[in-house]
Amino acid sequence: MGRGRVELKLIENKINRQVTFAKRRNGLLKKAYELSVLCDAEVALIIFSSKGKLYEYCSSSSMLKTLERYQRNTNSSTSQSSEIVALDVQDETYQDYLKLKARAEVLQQNNRNLQGEDLGPLSVKELEQLENQLEVSLKQVQSTRTQYMFDHLTELQQKEQMLREANKTLNKKKVDEDKAEIDLQFSWQAGEQRRQQQVDDHRRKIALQLSRQEGEQRRQQQQMDEHKAEMALQWSWQASEQQRQFAAYNHHINAAASERFFQPLECTPSLQSGNSLSNASNMMNSAAPVQNLLGFFPGWTL
Repeated sequence: MGRGRVELKLIENKINRQVTFAKRRNGLLKKAYELSVLCDAEVALIIFSSKGKLYEYCSSSSMLKTLERYQRNTNSSTSQSSEIVALDVQDETYQDYLKLKARAEVLQQNNRNLQGEDLGPLSVKELEQLENQLEVSLKQVQSTRTQYMFDHLTELQQKEQMLREANKTLNKKKVDEDKAEIDLQFSWQAGEQRRQQQVDDHRRKIALQLSRQEGEQRRQQQQMDEHKAEMALQWSWQASEQQRQFAAYNHHINAAASERFFQPLECTPSLQSGNSLSNASNMMNSAAPVQNLLGFFPGWTL
């Protein structure tokens, strides 16, 4: 049973379409090769894929020659115009190649000359041009280097400014912290001073109270001393008055004894009337020790 006929239409599946293209392309190239070998024919095959990729086969040495032969075998005008276009294309391509080659050689020679090599064939004018070119290149290099250094310096200045601002912020923060600490210390010292002042005020109040108490005690002691002195003065005055009365009484007794006449009177030695006999006896008895102390005896004198 043989294969069925394949319906000729676009294959929707991309993978299947790509596989079919590869198989048919290889088969077509193989058929072209076999045709050229078996029949000694000049075969040229050009294939473009759906993505624009070129696949070609030519049995001769050059695809261009085969195309030129194809152009010659068409009508004469078309053949001539095609040949001219091909030749123009070839000439233009070759001229471009020569220009690029010459330019590359010139650039290589200029590079060697700039490096100080192959300077012998150059004339004075060419050497001056080379010198001017070197000066211009040097200026450009220096300008580029200066610009780079300036940009780097600007960047460093910006970094320095940022660091200064950061340092300024840190210093301000440090100053604020130090100020807060100093304020706290001052407030603590002020509180300590107030507490010490309160203690000193309390001490002064206590000292003032003690001084007042001492002054009051001294005043009371002074009053007591004055009272004692007054009592002592009064007692001494009374004692002197009694001594004087006793002396007068003793003198009276002595005068009576000298006259051999003694009669006790019912009165006190102070000659005060109105006292009883018992009071006189008591006065006599109480005066006896004083008289003894003064060297007097009743009825006798020393």
